[in-house]
Amino acid sequence: MAVLNNSEVKLFLLIGIPGLDYAHVWISIPICLMYLFAIVGNFIILFIIKTEPSLHEPMYYFLAMLAVSDMGLSLSSLPTVLRIFLFNAMGISPSACFAQEFFIHGFTVMESSVLLIMSLDHFLAIHNPLRYNSILTNRRVAKMGLILAIRSIILVLPFPFTLSRLIYCKNLLSHSYCLHQDIMKLACSDNKINFIYGFFVALCTMLDLALIGVSYVLILKIVLCFASLTERLKALNTCVSHICAVLIFYVPIITLAAIHRFAKRKNPLVTVLIADMFLLVPPLMNPIVYCVKTRQIREKVLGKLLNICMR
Repeated sequence: MAVLNNSEVKLFLLIGIPGLDYAHVWISIPICLMYLFAIVGNFIILFIIKTEPSLHEPMYYFLAMLAVSDMGLSLSSLPTVLRIFLFNAMGISPSACFAQEFFIHGFTVMESSVLLIMSLDHFLAIHNPLRYNSILTNRRVAKMGLILAIRSIILVLPFPFTLSRLIYCKNLLSHSYCLHQDIMKLACSDNKINFIYGFFVALCTMLDLALIGVSYVLILKIVLCFASLTERLKALNTCVSHICAVLIFYVPIITLAAIHRFAKRKNPLVTVLIADMFLLVPPLMNPIVYCVKTRQIREKVLGKLLNICMR
């Protein structure tokens, strides 16, 4: 890692895939396709939910929020990733880097919050189906969405300001995009505040995961009380797509956080691949999972495609 005088740190340097620099142009092809499918897939989910009155229900509004979070994650990392793999442009100014990490962490916190609300939505639908629509009105769902957005902004807003106060004497980052925990390690001044606050935000995300776990324990307890095996399987089947979304989102993020916080000797290739999975896989896979597992979404998407093909 390059060590520089404080006054010389004008640019941070991002990296592609270590050891495969010569193949970046070829690697950019599948990466571009993944970004394209992720953005188009989530846009289709949003379009279908907006244009189909039968999908104007809390469950699908929460799915729309998830799609917005996924699109935000994709668009936040897209500029630097494509610059690196297509044009071998590694440099990024500190201010642009701080802005990018703000949006990446903001949409990450938002997606975590949406997954939590969706688990509570499943719990309410199974625990008290008769009062479900009276409890989760459209007005309340809109308020919940607004609260999630405000929570995400408030939690990550200090990141750019705490990073900008640091003095940097190193400039080589570990990923194709900017992350808070990665940037603060380049500082040669005291970054204790950054470490503590970053750990607090990570704990908030882990609290979401813990509450999701609690909600599913309660769901399982309710489902096991059902007399019919068919009813049990039907109730659990409604949760499969959400469980997949939770695993797709949290497994890479927990692994990446553990590597950054605790690993003394990191394999650069493994770290980069996990980091790329964290931003590429959830936005790509969530629309696929929900189209496959949610009959209403699948039928509407197939119906729209058939109408377009028959014109």
